[in-house]
Amino acid sequence: MLDSCLTVLGDRLTQRRYQKLTVRDPVLFPLHRSLHRRLPVLGHARASEPHLVIGGAESRERARYRERMASVGMQVPVCLVENGADGRMSVQQEALQILEQIQQPVVVVAVVGLYRTGKSYLMNRLAGKQTGFALGSTIESKTKGIWMWCVPHPNKPGHTLVLLDTEGLGDVDKGDEKHDTWIFCLAVLLSSTLVYNSMGTIDNNALEKLQYVTELTEVIQVKSSEYDQTTELMRVFPSFVWTVRDFTLELQLNGQPITADQYLESALKLKPGSKPEILRHNQVRQGLRDFFAVRRCFVFERPASTKKMRQMEQLTDDDLDESFVEEAENFCHYIFSNAQPKTMRGGLGVTGRMLGCLAETYVEAIRSGKVPCLESAVESLALIQNGRAVAEALDLYQREMQRWVRLPTDTQEALSHIHSNASTQAISTFTNASFNDLEHKHQDELMRNMARQYDEWCWRNVEESRRQSKGVLSRVFGPLEEALGRGDFMKPGGYQDYRTALDTHTHLYRQEQGTGLMREEVLMDYLTDRSSVGENILAADRSLTQAEQQREAEVLRREDVERERVRLEEQTRVQQEALLAQQRSSEEALRQLELKMEEERIRNTQELDRVLNAKLREQEASLQEGFRERSRLLQEEVQRLREERRGAGQAKGGGWLDTTADVLEQTGTAALMIAPGYGKLAGGAAMVAGKFLRLFK
Repeated sequence: MLDSCLTVLGDRLTQRRYQKLTVRDPVLFPLHRSLHRRLPVLGHARASEPHLVIGGAESRERARYRERMASVGMQVPVCLVENGADGRMSVQQEALQILEQIQQPVVVVAVVGLYRTGKSYLMNRLAGKQTGFALGSTIESKTKGIWMWCVPHPNKPGHTLVLLDTEGLGDVDKGDEKHDTWIFCLAVLLSSTLVYNSMGTIDNNALEKLQYVTELTEVIQVKSSEYDQTTELMRVFPSFVWTVRDFTLELQLNGQPITADQYLESALKLKPGSKPEILRHNQVRQGLRDFFAVRRCFVFERPASTKKMRQMEQLTDDDLDESFVEEAENFCHYIFSNAQPKTMRGGLGVTGRMLGCLAETYVEAIRSGKVPCLESAVESLALIQNGRAVAEALDLYQREMQRWVRLPTDTQEALSHIHSNASTQAISTFTNASFNDLEHKHQDELMRNMARQYDEWCWRNVEESRRQSKGVLSRVFGPLEEALGRGDFMKPGGYQDYRTALDTHTHLYRQEQGTGLMREEVLMDYLTDRSSVGENILAADRSLTQAEQQREAEVLRREDVERERVRLEEQTRVQQEALLAQQRSSEEALRQLELKMEEERIRNTQELDRVLNAKLREQEASLQEGFRERSRLLQEEVQRLREERRGAGQAKGGGWLDTTADVLEQTGTAALMIAPGYGKLAGGAAMVAGKFLRLFK
């Protein structure tokens, strides 16, 4: 099929009916590679218009790409972190407002490097645009601070690609070397893939310009730990991609062809020895090997002549070197396919909203002269995010209750069913949005507030049903009350007439609809209140013998007892249903908690595997390079990671029982604090269930 398509395309190109075949959309990259190899005469369209034109019709791929771009709504980048005239950094509100709207996972790609090395061009390429991030053709650095561009991810549905273009490092006009360190630090902390862009080759000079890597342990604090700091940093640091522009060497080592990745690893080899110059030689190399578990390299030939490069924003792919364009496609394809979503320690996914909070936290630490602490950032973010999660979950619960509840309900079961559905959705909202709620304080707050709101709904339901039932009762029994007021039944045979009238009006009352679950209780109250009236009428009825009066009096007494029994049974049933509703909410919370804990366990295990594999590779490489002491230390770290992984794999059992028991008891405590209402009964049962669960440990 491909051959036939190529034949048709070739014929039509020959006839000059179709001037251009465009394959810039990443979705079409595999096809592009085939076309590039087999139809080298085909040109490339501008990066700002990813499309495939055949027969004058716009492709579905291009249409989908435009839809994805429109969904985010960012047509140009905005400044995320500004470097003010006073040299102090600040996070820009416009960028935070954009991130606030992104509640899906983000893949964050940041580019760093010396100024005037073409960083912005690569980021525009990733955005599928010809222009966007500022390009420059003079020796002046164009990008200041950190600029952000959010676009729909081309390969990962439900994800947003966040591109961060950073201020060029080494700009002499800034006069503050520490500023460059903080820019590099922020790029590392915020990204899931860090692109370092340089010119020429990866030699000792190029590596020395990357000295910021050696300062990471000084400017980033993980937490107090007895273990190797580099391991903790590797767990949270991004993957590392080195892009080399204007590369002119042959990719060979010892006369054999090598890949760009092998070229990078060869450049990162350590030298044995303890002389100061050797230690300096190894410092950056060791930092890159210790901090970044995944390292890749792409080399680019010079894209065009110096004259053309001065108008880079106006150049199309046709104006650029063919090999440069192909390698740029390779780079974009790798980023789209392999750059992972941004996570925090433990593998927790980061949304756009969370990314904005992290940026604020880190920049505020830098502004205040402190060292950004990852653990503190997570705790601060968790406090903000979990508070929002509780508020959003409660808002959803209340909206669902208001949407579906029509007071009064005919039964308690009807209200409980709506509550169960609403609470399930609310718990799901909280579970998906919350993280690091280690002592379940926020989950406890959610369950406490939902129980309080449900108790309020139950009370309102009862009161509304009582009000409407009394209104119906007053209307239905009105004629009977008037007859009693006139004394119509105080006559011989009046008692039987009274009983007949009472039964008739009782039947009419029970035929009324929409009075709710208190209908019978209101009726029972009325009949109980009128029992003394019936006794008086019975005593005044001279048509009955004494024995008949005694028999009727016994009937009245038994009816009073039966009404009280029915009343208590109904109250118990309503309370039991309220209890079941609370239990169902607790069980749903525990079910979702178990799922989330299992997901976290899997993510943590995957994170450990990634670091463990990187440490194993580094341990083997160090041994081969003759660094036995370094290899021994790495082996100890590998052993510790293996033990941690075994512990993570076994953590599901007892720890989960403790957690579920805690949640049950906390839910019970919350319910017991709700008074008056059905919450006390539900709370007592939940506390008992929590204590009972601990018996199985």
